[in-house]
Amino acid sequence: MSAARDLFASEGVDAVSMRKIADAVEYSPTIIYQHFTDKDALLRKICQEDFASLAGTLIEIARIEDPIERIKRIGVAYCQFGVAYPNHYRLMFMTPYSGARLDESELCEKGKGNPEEDAYAFLRQAVLEAIEAKRFRKDLSDPELISQILWAGVHGVVALQITKQSDPWIEWFPFDRRVEEMIDVMITGLTHEKTEGAR
Repeated sequence: MSAARDLFASEGVDAVSMRKIADAVEYSPTIIYQHFTDKDALLRKICQEDFASLAGTLIEIARIEDPIERIKRIGVAYCQFGVAYPNHYRLMFMTPYSGARLDESELCEKGKGNPEEDAYAFLRQAVLEAIEAKRFRKDLSDPELISQILWAGVHGVVALQITKQSDPWIEWFPFDRRVEEMIDVMITGLTHEKTEGAR
Protein backbone atom coordinates (compact mmCIF):
# COMPACT_ATOMS: atom_id res chain seq x y z
CA MET A 1 0.00 0.00 0.00
CA SER A 2 2.86 2.39 0.74
CA ALA A 3 4.46 1.72 -2.65
CA ALA A 4 1.11 2.11 -4.41
CA ARG A 5 0.45 5.38 -2.61
CA ASP A 6 3.83 6.75 -3.68
CA LEU A 7 3.28 5.71 -7.28
CA PHE A 8 -0.27 7.10 -7.39
CA ALA A 9 0.94 10.40 -5.96
CA SER A 10 3.97 10.76 -8.24
CA GLU A 11 2.60 9.39 -11.53
CA GLY A 12 -1.16 9.79 -11.22
CA VAL A 13 -3.67 7.07 -10.45
CA ASP A 14 -4.62 6.38 -14.06
CA ALA A 15 -0.99 5.89 -15.11
CA VAL A 16 -0.27 3.22 -12.49
CA SER A 17 -1.13 -0.41 -13.13
CA MET A 18 -1.22 -3.29 -10.68
CA ARG A 19 1.77 -4.72 -12.51
CA LYS A 20 3.74 -1.51 -11.92
CA ILE A 21 2.90 -1.69 -8.22
CA ALA A 22 3.92 -5.35 -8.13
CA ASP A 23 7.25 -4.49 -9.81
CA ALA A 24 7.89 -1.75 -7.24
CA VAL A 25 7.54 -4.18 -4.32
CA GLU A 26 9.12 -7.08 -6.18
CA TYR A 27 6.02 -9.27 -5.95
CA SER A 28 4.09 -10.94 -8.69
CA PRO A 29 0.77 -9.25 -9.61
CA THR A 30 -0.96 -12.49 -8.58
CA ILE A 31 0.05 -11.97 -4.96
CA ILE A 32 -1.38 -8.44 -4.93
CA TYR A 33 -4.63 -9.70 -6.46
CA GLN A 34 -4.94 -12.11 -3.52
CA HIS A 35 -5.36 -9.04 -1.29
CA PHE A 36 -7.13 -6.58 -3.61
CA THR A 37 -9.54 -7.49 -6.39
CA ASP A 38 -8.39 -4.58 -8.56
CA LYS A 39 -6.75 -1.16 -8.52
CA ASP A 40 -9.97 0.53 -7.38
CA ALA A 41 -10.12 -1.72 -4.32
CA LEU A 42 -6.50 -0.94 -3.48
CA LEU A 43 -7.02 2.79 -3.94
CA ARG A 44 -10.14 2.75 -1.78
CA LYS A 45 -8.31 0.96 1.01
CA ILE A 46 -5.42 3.44 0.90
CA CYS A 47 -7.76 6.43 0.94
CA GLN A 48 -9.87 4.94 3.71
CA GLU A 49 -6.79 4.52 5.90
CA ASP A 50 -5.39 7.95 5.05
CA PHE A 51 -8.66 9.76 5.70
CA ALA A 52 -9.06 7.85 8.98
CA SER A 53 -5.54 8.92 9.92
CA LEU A 54 -6.38 12.57 9.21
CA ALA A 55 -9.60 12.31 11.23
CA GLY A 56 -7.61 10.74 14.07
CA THR A 57 -5.40 13.83 14.34
CA LEU A 58 -8.49 15.88 15.22
CA ILE A 59 -9.64 13.88 18.25
CA GLU A 60 -8.02 16.17 20.84
CA ILE A 61 -9.41 19.26 19.09
CA ALA A 62 -12.99 18.04 19.67
CA ARG A 63 -12.63 18.98 23.34
CA ILE A 64 -12.25 22.70 22.57
CA GLU A 65 -15.54 24.40 23.43
CA ASP A 66 -15.14 27.61 21.42
CA PRO A 67 -16.04 26.70 17.80
CA ILE A 68 -13.87 29.45 16.29
CA GLU A 69 -10.84 28.30 18.25
CA ARG A 70 -11.66 24.73 17.20
CA ILE A 71 -11.76 25.82 13.53
CA LYS A 72 -8.35 27.46 13.89
CA ARG A 73 -6.89 24.32 15.43
CA ILE A 74 -8.44 22.15 12.70
CA GLY A 75 -6.68 24.30 10.12
CA VAL A 76 -3.33 23.94 11.85
CA ALA A 77 -3.73 20.17 12.29
CA TYR A 78 -4.74 19.76 8.63
CA CYS A 79 -1.64 21.65 7.47
CA GLN A 80 0.64 19.70 9.79
CA PHE A 81 -0.78 16.43 8.47
CA GLY A 82 -0.21 17.54 4.88
CA VAL A 83 3.47 18.34 5.32
CA ALA A 84 4.12 15.34 7.58
CA TYR A 85 2.63 12.97 4.99
CA PRO A 86 3.06 14.66 1.60
CA ASN A 87 2.39 11.56 -0.51
CA HIS A 88 -0.71 10.75 1.50
CA TYR A 89 -1.82 14.34 0.97
CA ARG A 90 -1.07 14.35 -2.75
CA LEU A 91 -3.11 11.21 -3.24
CA MET A 92 -5.99 12.38 -1.06
CA PHE A 93 -6.33 15.94 -2.32
CA MET A 94 -4.16 16.56 -5.38
CA THR A 95 -4.47 13.47 -7.58
CA PRO A 96 -7.26 13.30 -10.16
CA TYR A 97 -8.78 9.91 -10.81
CA SER A 98 -11.24 8.80 -13.47
CA GLY A 99 -11.92 5.30 -12.14
CA ALA A 100 -14.92 3.86 -10.33
CA ARG A 101 -16.45 6.02 -7.62
CA LEU A 102 -18.25 5.02 -4.47
CA ASP A 103 -22.00 5.61 -4.43
CA GLU A 104 -23.65 7.52 -1.57
CA SER A 105 -24.49 4.42 0.50
CA GLU A 106 -20.90 3.17 0.20
CA LEU A 107 -19.59 6.62 1.17
CA CYS A 108 -21.77 6.64 4.29
CA GLU A 109 -20.57 3.15 5.12
CA LYS A 110 -17.00 4.43 4.95
CA GLY A 111 -17.79 7.25 7.40
CA LYS A 112 -18.88 10.18 5.22
CA GLY A 113 -20.74 12.70 7.33
CA ASN A 114 -19.58 11.22 10.65
CA PRO A 115 -17.42 13.86 12.41
CA GLU A 116 -15.48 11.10 14.18
CA GLU A 117 -14.36 9.58 10.87
CA ASP A 118 -14.74 12.40 8.32
CA ALA A 119 -12.46 15.44 8.73
CA TYR A 120 -14.68 17.59 6.51
CA ALA A 121 -17.73 16.70 8.60
CA PHE A 122 -15.72 17.57 11.72
CA LEU A 123 -14.91 21.00 10.28
CA ARG A 124 -18.48 21.53 9.11
CA GLN A 125 -19.81 20.72 12.58
CA ALA A 126 -17.57 23.38 14.15
CA VAL A 127 -18.64 25.87 11.46
CA LEU A 128 -22.31 25.10 12.12
CA GLU A 129 -21.81 25.69 15.85
CA ALA A 130 -20.12 29.02 15.11
CA ILE A 131 -23.01 30.03 12.83
CA GLU A 132 -25.53 29.13 15.54
CA ALA A 133 -23.52 31.20 18.04
CA LYS A 134 -23.62 34.13 15.56
CA ARG A 135 -19.83 34.24 15.30
CA PHE A 136 -19.71 34.70 11.52
CA ARG A 137 -20.81 37.70 9.49
CA LYS A 138 -24.56 38.15 9.18
CA ASP A 139 -24.45 37.48 5.43
CA LEU A 140 -22.71 34.13 5.93
CA SER A 141 -25.10 31.41 7.02
CA ASP A 142 -24.26 28.41 4.82
CA PRO A 143 -21.96 25.92 6.61
CA GLU A 144 -20.95 24.33 3.31
CA LEU A 145 -19.76 27.63 1.84
CA ILE A 146 -17.80 28.60 4.93
CA SER A 147 -16.27 25.12 5.28
CA GLN A 148 -15.19 25.10 1.65
CA ILE A 149 -13.64 28.58 1.92
CA LEU A 150 -11.66 27.50 4.98
CA TRP A 151 -10.57 24.26 3.33
CA ALA A 152 -9.49 26.04 0.15
CA GLY A 153 -7.33 28.45 2.11
CA VAL A 154 -5.39 25.88 4.11
CA HIS A 155 -5.18 23.55 1.12
CA GLY A 156 -3.45 26.29 -0.84
CA VAL A 157 -0.79 26.70 1.84
CA VAL A 158 -0.15 22.95 2.02
CA ALA A 159 -0.17 22.44 -1.76
CA LEU A 160 2.39 25.22 -2.27
CA GLN A 161 4.57 23.80 0.49
CA ILE A 162 4.51 20.32 -1.03
CA THR A 163 5.03 21.36 -4.65
CA LYS A 164 7.08 24.56 -4.45
CA GLN A 165 9.05 24.49 -1.20
CA SER A 166 12.36 24.09 -3.02
CA ASP A 167 11.56 26.70 -5.67
CA PRO A 168 14.46 29.22 -5.55
CA TRP A 169 12.35 31.89 -7.26
CA ILE A 170 10.56 32.73 -4.00
CA GLU A 171 12.00 33.34 -0.56
CA TRP A 172 9.39 31.46 1.42
CA PHE A 173 8.38 32.55 4.90
CA PRO A 174 8.43 29.70 7.42
CA PHE A 175 5.56 27.28 6.85
CA ASP A 176 4.06 27.69 10.33
CA ARG A 177 3.94 31.47 9.88
CA ARG A 178 2.12 31.15 6.54
CA VAL A 179 -0.36 28.72 8.10
CA GLU A 180 -0.99 31.01 11.07
CA GLU A 181 -1.49 34.10 8.91
CA MET A 182 -3.75 32.34 6.39
CA ILE A 183 -6.01 31.07 9.15
CA ASP A 184 -6.07 34.50 10.80
CA VAL A 185 -6.93 36.23 7.51
CA MET A 186 -9.76 33.79 6.80
CA ILE A 187 -11.26 33.96 10.27
CA THR A 188 -11.01 37.76 10.32
CA GLY A 189 -12.68 38.02 6.93
CA LEU A 190 -15.46 35.59 7.82
CA THR A 191 -16.25 37.04 11.23
CA HIS A 192 -15.98 40.81 10.66
CA GLU A 193 -18.53 42.84 8.76
CA LYS A 194 -17.71 43.77 5.17
CA THR A 195 -16.36 47.25 4.52
CA GLU A 196 -18.60 49.62 2.59
CA GLY A 197 -18.47 48.95 -1.14
CA ALA A 198 -17.18 45.37 -0.77
CA ARG A 199 -19.15 42.77 -2.67
